[in-house]
Amino acid sequence: MELRLCDDFGPDGFGWIVEEAITRTSHALAANGKVWFVDALDWPEAIDRALELGEPAGVVQLLDRHDRDCAALAARLGVPHVVVPEELPGSPFTFVPVMRRRRWRESGLWWPAKRTLVLADALATNRFYTAGKAPIGVHVLMRLTPPRALTAYEPERILVGHGEGVHGPEASTALRDAIDQSRRRLPGVLLRLPLASRS
Repeated sequence: MELRLCDDFGPDGFGWIVEEAITRTSHALAANGKVWFVDALDWPEAIDRALELGEPAGVVQLLDRHDRDCAALAARLGVPHVVVPEELPGSPFTFVPVMRRRRWRESGLWWPAKRTLVLADALATNRFYTAGKAPIGVHVLMRLTPPRALTAYEPERILVGHGEGVHGPEASTALRDAIDQSRRRLPGVLLRLPLASRS
């Protein structure tokens, strides 16, 4: 499994990504001398770097089926493992209920001080989501009913569970465009899925 660092935003955190078709991505978020791991894959280089940013405070699993290495990492670090949280006392984060179905429970993480939105599966940037035609796209199974609650936020950084993030003033526009155009772009995404699988 080949991994590399990504989404570096200095003392506030960074990400790491697996070089594979589905581009699984994890993040470390640091604030007030503490660090939280989000949808974490246990890559020693990334974990060690994250611990240089602060004391471990928790492992956040934003999607019920994104087990990855979250439980094992939390146990090793001796910190809480929270799954699809609605709140996280002692952290600077709030949470958005993205999906609440029996087979799909997902929360989005909003970090207001940094205008950072973190999403597990609802939106992402790899070709399975965007077909190479947009900066970020809605999950194919959510395209008919996209998570419009996210348009209440104006992020300057969007971090995702599949692919590299979207950074800068265009992030908010990209988020709104992905949700507004979700239905219209569905046929094109479906047509290009085989190409995404081969890329």
